Amino acid sequence: MSEVTVIIPNYNGIKYIKDCLDSLLVQTMKADIVVVDNASTDGSVDVIKGYGDIKLIELKDNFGFCRAVNEGIAATNSKYVILLNNDTKAEPDFVEELYKAIDSHDDTFSVASKMLQMNNPDRIDSAGDLYCALGWAFSLGKDKKSDKYNKESVIFSACGGASIYRKELFEVIGYFDELHFSYLEDVDVGYRARIMGYVNRYTPKAVVYHAGSASTGSRYNPFKVRLAARNSWYVIYKNMPALQIIINLPLFLIGFGVKALFFIFKGYGREYLSGMKRGYLMCVEGRKYPFDRAFIGNYCKIQLELWVNIFRRVFG
Repeated sequence: MSEVTVIIPNYNGIKYIKDCLDSLLVQTMKADIVVVDNASTDGSVDVIKGYGDIKLIELKDNFGFCRAVNEGIAATNSKYVILLNNDTKAEPDFVEELYKAIDSHDDTFSVASKMLQMNNPDRIDSAGDLYCALGWAFSLGKDKKSDKYNKESVIFSACGGASIYRKELFEVIGYFDELHFSYLEDVDVGYRARIMGYVNRYTPKAVVYHAGSASTGSRYNPFKVRLAARNSWYVIYKNMPALQIIINLPLFLIGFGVKALFFIFKGYGREYLSGMKRGYLMCVEGRKYPFDRAFIGNYCKIQLELWVNIFRRVFG
């Protein structure tokens, strides 16, 4: 058993999965590889089966990102797990650099890699995730020059598309919430880690190229807009105590109002509003992360960061 296991959720990823797996087989640090397939119908499972040393877990339906990675995490005893999208290609030292970044910090839950746009590799796809008091989660550095993100930093949460996690801490804070299905589940799990005092980091030394939206089709599409809108409310309801929600409510109303106007302009207004309605129902169905007075200092630190991140989002 390796100290690191790479877990790849796959759904109809035949266009990219071979390049992704090939890039992992030439890493400078050996890692076990587990692919969890969400009932693909495009022949990508046959491609995966052609790799003898790769473990394949086949699910009977498309249960989404969260269920897939949870199955993979539960199936390994490695100290660390790397979650990697199927539409990526990793640099040869990707695993090693992520390992070194997390293993050198005992307080760290996750480390995000430097994700570059596959078709425009001098531009950032994600340098970690930030979250702000407008209720917005956003990728740090999105579409900006990659050389501006060459310093290690502390981030709000790691993007689940190409990051490493300390496996034992999932037993403490909980696994990915499968109610999300996909989108913002990585912000949610990173938020929970932050409440308990753990740190999420970014390292520019681990580089991966990401096609983006390979399973859903485009940067903006009805499926993605609905789920992201729905899950936005759930992240707030689940992780914030009632008083914190009340404090931020005016900013939430502004943030969600701006998003509604944006998606109406893009032609996805109905999908966004439908997602918002489903978000309310999801809060009723879901469960809150239990408030613990012992972590009140962490809640205050997070709140200050949420305010600061408004300016980082608006002014870049």
